[in-house]
Amino acid sequence: MEILNFALMGAGSLFAIINPLAAVPTFFAMTPANTPEERLKMARTACMTAVGVLMVFAATGNALFRVFGITIAAFQMAGGLLLLLVSLDSLRAKRSAVQETEEEKAEGAAKADVSITPLAIPMLSGPGAITTAILLESKAKNLAYDGVLFLLFIAVGFASFQIFRVAIKKAPKLNPIAMNITTRLMGLILAATAVQFIIDGVKKAFFP
Repeated sequence: MEILNFALMGAGSLFAIINPLAAVPTFFAMTPANTPEERLKMARTACMTAVGVLMVFAATGNALFRVFGITIAAFQMAGGLLLLLVSLDSLRAKRSAVQETEEEKAEGAAKADVSITPLAIPMLSGPGAITTAILLESKAKNLAYDGVLFLLFIAVGFASFQIFRVAIKKAPKLNPIAMNITTRLMGLILAATAVQFIIDGVKKAFFP
């Protein structure tokens, strides 16, 4: 049961912080001259890259903490605050500056291929997503939990690509109201996850 709770929390928090639905409008704005086939190829590359980035940081994050003398408790509290900031923007149906800045959007619009930057990094696997991946890894109790987490990375990457694929094929029929509602729901899930990370960090730091 605990591993199921871990999987559900991980899936919800990862999907909420990556939030591919909110990235779709920006992706379209950066690729106005590209064909649907080119957009599909860029989305596929971006999602695969984002999965790889999250896996690398999840695998190495805790080791980096030890090198720099950062405790898991401190990172949980700081990461929770970061995710809370992102969630507040999501609750207003906005992409957070933590996920992408106006400068990165403008740079992307000028590029022929936006798959690696800025779509994969930082839009899909930016500081918020990387923080979430490391925090989830810190909660993994054994190899079974690690396996579940890495499968979640793949599953969320696949789901993100499917959202991009449907959006590319059905672009004229996308309902902005429905997308905003979904973004707000993702923000609520992310806010709850962020608060839980902060609580866990406080418990670990002050009530070991």
